[in-house]
Amino acid sequence: MKLPGATWMALLATLATVPGDEVQLRDQSAVIGRVIAEKPDQVFVDLGYTVIGVPRAQIVKVVKSAEKGAPTKGTKKPGESPAKTAPAAAPAQEAKGLFTVNTTPPPERTVRELMAQLGQAVVQVRTPSGLGSGFFINEDGHLITNFHVIEGETQISIEVYHQRGGQLERRAYKQARIVAMNKFADLALLKIEDAGAPKFARVPLGDADALAVGERVFAFGSPLGLERTVTEGILSTKTRQMQGALYLQTTTQINPGNSGGPLFNLRGEVVGVTNMKITFGEGLGFAIPVEQVKFFLGHRDAYAYDADNPSNAYRYLPPPSRVKQAETKGKK
Repeated sequence: MKLPGATWMALLATLATVPGDEVQLRDQSAVIGRVIAEKPDQVFVDLGYTVIGVPRAQIVKVVKSAEKGAPTKGTKKPGESPAKTAPAAAPAQEAKGLFTVNTTPPPERTVRELMAQLGQAVVQVRTPSGLGSGFFINEDGHLITNFHVIEGETQISIEVYHQRGGQLERRAYKQARIVAMNKFADLALLKIEDAGAPKFARVPLGDADALAVGERVFAFGSPLGLERTVTEGILSTKTRQMQGALYLQTTTQINPGNSGGPLFNLRGEVVGVTNMKITFGEGLGFAIPVEQVKFFLGHRDAYAYDADNPSNAYRYLPPPSRVKQAETKGKK
């Protein structure tokens, strides 16, 4: 009996108690039964109550029961209680204004696994004069990028890759509003305001202070226009002083087009915003620590973009009441 791919995948949850051969799959699950035939394109497994055909493309390894030195997965020794495994719980998160943080640290995973989860939240920021990267911090379309990516621009397009039926579909959003920007921290907050825009995938912000030198990190962006490029490296130092500010230094390859993109730890948290490299050296990339991003978001009113005066990047708030009172008294 041959089943379509979606049908036999739905049966996996019922197979853990069937003894026999083990067909290990790419999604880290397994089919347990008796392998009765192995074809170039499929492996047929007898489950006792039916026979299924497992596509070769989904198979990592076939382990026969005779080759196992330990009891078959899903079986138990005489007198032994069956093992109880709890499903991995999603990390608890807490909203902090426009962004979220993990309240319990999630486990570390491979870059490949994380990109399948985080890829939709990383975007391309396109302007008439160039291209940069960015990432969503909430479902409503707020995203972070570098100030120098959108400096002097009023026409900003955000290109997002949505997951549709297992495939990535690119969509450009033309109504991107500048909410706030800080030239000196090289940060900008944008918001997509296109009619009919969906809820967007987002990424949590982490803690750069908790990073250890030598810890593995990876960047995701569009270096030199090569969209959706992943580069991995280590944290070289987290206190590199340049032009009066502290940066994260990393061996992760960063090039023009990466600017504004996220630097992730292996827990899938943003720990920095990539913004520059030393052009005459190798493995010398830099990122703005995520603590500066949190400060920028927490004080975004002070950095609000004034559309009525585009040459002024800030909207200055009124002075405190005591200052006003002193000025009033001085005029009397």
